[in-house]
Amino acid sequence: MEKTPQTMPRQSWTFSNEANAEIRRAAATGIYDIRGGGAKRRVPHFDDLLFLGASMSRYPLEGYRERCETSVTLGTRFAKKPIELKIPITIAGMSFGSLSANAKEALGRGATMAGTSTTTGDGGMTEEERGHSEKLVYQYLPSRYGMNPDDIRRADAIEVVVGQGAKPGGGGMLLGQKITQRVADMRSLPVGIDQRSACRHPDWTGPDDLEIKILELREITNWEKPIYIKIGGARPYYDTALAVKAGADVVVLDGMQGGTAATQDVFIEHVGQPTLACIRPAVQALQDLGMHREVQLVVSGGIRTGADVAKALALGADAVSIGTAALIALGDNDPKWESEYQKLGTTTGAYDDWHEGRDPAGITTQDPELMKRLDPEMAGRRLRNYLNVLTLECQTLARACGHNHVHNLEPEDLCALTMEAAAMAQVPLAGTNWYPGKPGF
Repeated sequence: MEKTPQTMPRQSWTFSNEANAEIRRAAATGIYDIRGGGAKRRVPHFDDLLFLGASMSRYPLEGYRERCETSVTLGTRFAKKPIELKIPITIAGMSFGSLSANAKEALGRGATMAGTSTTTGDGGMTEEERGHSEKLVYQYLPSRYGMNPDDIRRADAIEVVVGQGAKPGGGGMLLGQKITQRVADMRSLPVGIDQRSACRHPDWTGPDDLEIKILELREITNWEKPIYIKIGGARPYYDTALAVKAGADVVVLDGMQGGTAATQDVFIEHVGQPTLACIRPAVQALQDLGMHREVQLVVSGGIRTGADVAKALALGADAVSIGTAALIALGDNDPKWESEYQKLGTTTGAYDDWHEGRDPAGITTQDPELMKRLDPEMAGRRLRNYLNVLTLECQTLARACGHNHVHNLEPEDLCALTMEAAAMAQVPLAGTNWYPGKPGF
């Protein structure tokens, strides 16, 4: 019998080719899949929001004649020396080990030229990054790799990492092929042996202990350095409130679109909440405690454009942080290496095996020959250019909404295209004055 469109075989939505391939891979190897990058599934994001530009009810600003400020100060609550940034965009923590020394240097160079900060990540402070970062945030992680009081004092701020958006509740991974002698020396590890970081800090188990730890860090630094607390996007209201209660100067909130160098794929795709869903509960926690703007909120996870930056600020953030986008700006997944990506069994834009240390772009590798491909000066200039474009785009949108500072953007400047985005961002569905869960409806 001839098959008609109605009788043609159909692929199961549940057991798709992709799902079946993962079942076969697991059956063949007996181990879970590890990769880098962030979530690849489609979730509500900043693209589901639109700005309501000024017209009659609001008056726009003229871009060529009226200023729109972008500066932000982080750590104003307790620190004697808060960090003053020219732009509300920072570079997220990415470790030396997961990244090459040239990549860390390039991040420092680019951030400094743009007037912002970069962050060490797990594994300690490298001279390449400290030497080229005007403002450097030192990450204090459960692993304590490379941690020492001298480097803490050399930093401009300290970020205590409780959770990460790609893997809230999980620790980091660094496979043996990336643990060279230098990485091993910094982390006090054997060369070439896989490393898996702890998922929680060894000397405290809750917010009461965190308060003691923050006081210790303040004493080490003579109360000069701002203390950030980084949380994954799991329970943003309560985690933000507890971080504030423990004495944080800044809360860094990382949604599930945030990347990682290596973890289980099941973590990346199935743990945490979208960045868009996390911002308003965190802001609400700060408002309920009377701490909004006194304790700064930095949002990360999937920031790509100046529109993303502006929308995060409009929802109540003080600044954003970028990781994956910064690596792409440096040259990660560049089409010029397409033939080499294909040799690795992948393609430009899909390469996520950062843990294997074979990155053709020389960024997520410790291979000396591959590292040479990344010129830190040129890559730093590319990052500077990208940060400048993000800032200009954000300013353009703020002016269009009638604001002379990007921090004057507000939820009233936004509407949502979908029910999900309206509910998460708590802004009206386009064409209405309603969102799901709005009080009084």
